[in-house]
Amino acid sequence: MSKNKKNQNTSENQITEKKNVSFLEWIRTHPTLVVGIIGVPLIIFILENFFGFGQTLFGGDVMNVGKINGKKIDRNEFAQRVENQVNMYRQNSGKEIDDNTRSQIVDYVWNQYVSEYAIKPQYEKIGIIVGADELYQNVIVAPAQSVLQRISDQKTGKIIEQFARPDGSLDVNKWKNAIQNIQGDQEMAVKQMEEEVRQMRIAQKYSALISKAVYVTSAEAKHILAEQTTTANVSYVMKRFDAVSDSAVKVTENDIEKYYKENSYEFNNPEATRSLEFISFNVVPSAKDLEDIQKDAVRTAEGFKSQKTLSEDSTFIQQESENGAITIQDFTHKTMIVRDSSIYTSPIGSVFGPYNEGAYFKIYKLEKIQNLADSCRVRHILVGITDPQTNQPKRTLAQAKRQADSLITLIKEKKVTFDTLVKTFSDDFGSRDKGGDYGWFDENKGFVEPFKMAGLTGEKGNITAVQTQFGYHIIEVLDVSKTHHESYKIAQIFKLITPSDETNQQTFAKASEFAGQHNTGELFDKGVEKEKLTKRIADNVRESDRMFPGVESAKEIVRWAYTANTGDVSVFSLPDKHVVVKLAAIKNKGTLPLDVVKNEVKAKVIIQKKAEMFSNEFKNAGTSPEQIAGKLNLQVQTQEKFVLASHNIEGVGHDDILVGTIVGLKNGATSKIVTGENGVFVAKVNSLAENTQQQDFKMMQAQIMQSSAYKAESAIFNALKELANIEDHKSKID
Repeated sequence: MSKNKKNQNTSENQITEKKNVSFLEWIRTHPTLVVGIIGVPLIIFILENFFGFGQTLFGGDVMNVGKINGKKIDRNEFAQRVENQVNMYRQNSGKEIDDNTRSQIVDYVWNQYVSEYAIKPQYEKIGIIVGADELYQNVIVAPAQSVLQRISDQKTGKIIEQFARPDGSLDVNKWKNAIQNIQGDQEMAVKQMEEEVRQMRIAQKYSALISKAVYVTSAEAKHILAEQTTTANVSYVMKRFDAVSDSAVKVTENDIEKYYKENSYEFNNPEATRSLEFISFNVVPSAKDLEDIQKDAVRTAEGFKSQKTLSEDSTFIQQESENGAITIQDFTHKTMIVRDSSIYTSPIGSVFGPYNEGAYFKIYKLEKIQNLADSCRVRHILVGITDPQTNQPKRTLAQAKRQADSLITLIKEKKVTFDTLVKTFSDDFGSRDKGGDYGWFDENKGFVEPFKMAGLTGEKGNITAVQTQFGYHIIEVLDVSKTHHESYKIAQIFKLITPSDETNQQTFAKASEFAGQHNTGELFDKGVEKEKLTKRIADNVRESDRMFPGVESAKEIVRWAYTANTGDVSVFSLPDKHVVVKLAAIKNKGTLPLDVVKNEVKAKVIIQKKAEMFSNEFKNAGTSPEQIAGKLNLQVQTQEKFVLASHNIEGVGHDDILVGTIVGLKNGATSKIVTGENGVFVAKVNSLAENTQQQDFKMMQAQIMQSSAYKAESAIFNALKELANIEDHKSKID
């Protein structure tokens, strides 16, 4: 090897090392870094959220949850990644996870594997890299959105104070110093953040390569623009396939086998699915259930009458109403929900109901009647109990009251103006610059109740202090409307009309009896027909599906379907029904066998035979739409100003073959006999009207390129996933 060649290789290796070195090591030697230790304890707390993500804790040849590009996905590793994400969700949201969220997390983790084994290898093949300079820019100088989310308050969305400037934006120096001075385990968290940004930038570059490779010529743009602006007056005659019943067409087994052999590509199944047939035994309240619930509602109504205060009513409602919900709302004559008009003249404390209102028996109590202004305008000073900037405790409620009382005295004695106190004292930053004034509002405004009522029940010039969860508001009524109305405060108790356990058990017994007596596919079909039950079909159910039409909570049914044999029957209990399910067909990936798609093939053969029959009728009837219509007793359909870029045509609807035929005809030309999506037809273009005005095809060219780029990107990713021969069994974890 020559000396120059050796030096060149050495130089290239050094460049590669610099491009792939961790930015964390690189920025520590970067000359622009400000040395210092800022907020180290806080960043340790923040970065703890990164720990454990994506780590493999178990190895070995254990049960897998799928295969991507020939690589098995270890079940234990997959489960650990899911649990890591679940724990992160709990920490960030403070909530316990539900089934729907868990399913979303399982899908998210699975897509990470798809990206890792099916998509990322393509990045490596074409040599896409992200260097340290680029990482430094996207993590430190101008952090990517994923980084900003990590250093923002989850509730407010604002940058955490230790990393923020006074205006709330990111202080890059503080952020750099914090990153520079982390130690030990926290380095792993930063490197994981770095890797997340690296992969994001690689994906963005790959997408850019795809989109930039798409080009639309000016000739294409002009042609498409012409189709969108050219109209035609057309006529056509069509004999629809539904003009002859399917039963009138004779189809033999040889016909079916021949069509399947010649068109087997039509029956390719891209992924394994199942076809299910099921009947539902809905659990509905019996007459006795309704009677029992009504008796309990009557008892509740009597008890409601004996409660004397709003506080007692609230406690009673919580004890008696569905899910302990306390519902107390204000209504007007226009919005009143109580059906008894005597509520407008009844004394406070009157109880109405119970009323059967569909899903509930409802009981109402008149708590209060107020005369309110239709609208009002106030200004206020908030003496808050928390600091609006730090959200930390500022004063106790008692201290806030004393402060508010003192300020009211100063205002009334005219020792200080309201405007001055708003600007210098109010803890409501949302209205401080407006003099504490939120403008006119009515009772539907989303302000807290005491605040609203101080204005709507007050008189112009009133100054009062009212307590809310924010502290004490010093409120001055600036003006009220001349018109007023009565407001009725109504407390509500809901008694859910639901089936009893006894009714549920009886319904389950019926479903179980049917399943036991009709425990094969053949017996199931006979039982449905004999008992005149409504059978529903769920076709192409994937292993990852958690619902299908008619069944929202289908996880257990789908799991069973992927372990059962064709014709197996089983019964499942759901929250509102019991379903008896038959596994009608197993559709494996690839070309489906004839016995699985026989009905579909037969339907296609029937259409084929109808098309042949109708075409022969057309041949003997003439060449123009008018001649054929006259001979075959059909009607000529016409459409004026048909836009060539359309997909629908009057009298038929969607039929791309008919539309495509019209677009391909010259002015005055008549088509041959053509088999369309809806029937056999002959079409004619009677006249064409082209737009002769000069048009901006450059804009059309840009729009098509953008649209094509999106489609190309999606198509390439789908192709990569298809080539990866993915086997998805993640439902073993979910």
